[in-house]
Amino acid sequence: MLTCPICQAPLERLDNGVKCPAGHSFDRARQGYLNLLPVQHKKSRDPGDNAAMVEARRQFLGAGHYAPLARRLAELAAERAPARWLDIGCGEGYYTAQLAEALPGSDGYALDISREAVKAACRRAPQLTWMVASMARVPLADASCQLLASVFSPIDWNEAARLLPAGGGVLRLGPARDHLLELRQRLYDEVREYIDDKHLADLPPSLALAHTESLNFRLALDSREARETLLAMTPHGWRVNPQRRERILAEPFVVTVAVRYDWLERQTP
Repeated sequence: MLTCPICQAPLERLDNGVKCPAGHSFDRARQGYLNLLPVQHKKSRDPGDNAAMVEARRQFLGAGHYAPLARRLAELAAERAPARWLDIGCGEGYYTAQLAEALPGSDGYALDISREAVKAACRRAPQLTWMVASMARVPLADASCQLLASVFSPIDWNEAARLLPAGGGVLRLGPARDHLLELRQRLYDEVREYIDDKHLADLPPSLALAHTESLNFRLALDSREARETLLAMTPHGWRVNPQRRERILAEPFVVTVAVRYDWLERQTP
């Protein structure tokens, strides 16, 4: 189901990568992922999360702090039982691996624009097709995936609609209004409120909200490591000055984890 990111022709699998009939070829890294991000589609030399952010996320998520989020995501995906699925913006693969475990009989794909993230992620579930690729130009055929997962990740809704057949959908996990509120209060003098349904205003007519639910709990950040890795894995942590950062890291506190799950279904044309 892979397509060339340059000409959109089907890609043929080779021993060391893939190639289209026009001769565009793409290598498979020794870790197992495919690099399907041509240089002309990059906005910087090394786009996406850097190695430090990837490692921070690996440590924080690996400690189980967001385990309830991943568990419910996997349950919702299993209810849909897709034949083929794609995790868009897979990061270092924590959620992707749990989706793969919940969907053992499905054909799974995952992509991120960050090479460092995919390099770390592909070790978690080697049976999946892992790709470094643009979320705006997903190298998969039209109507090829019954489920697209998007976890704390931006998504191009028109591209999502292209990838989905009628009845398929996007399973989106995103922040609700009070997500990490206490951390944001420590970071900023004026806290901007999340509008947790803002994304619904951008949907094309072919996608409609079919189900939504929320999950909320309180998370105690008792260790300095938990506070450091949470700061390092979010954009918030890279914006704070050193003095305020140290004040945040100095003492334990409790944060609200508040998210919403949406199933956005592809309508019959």
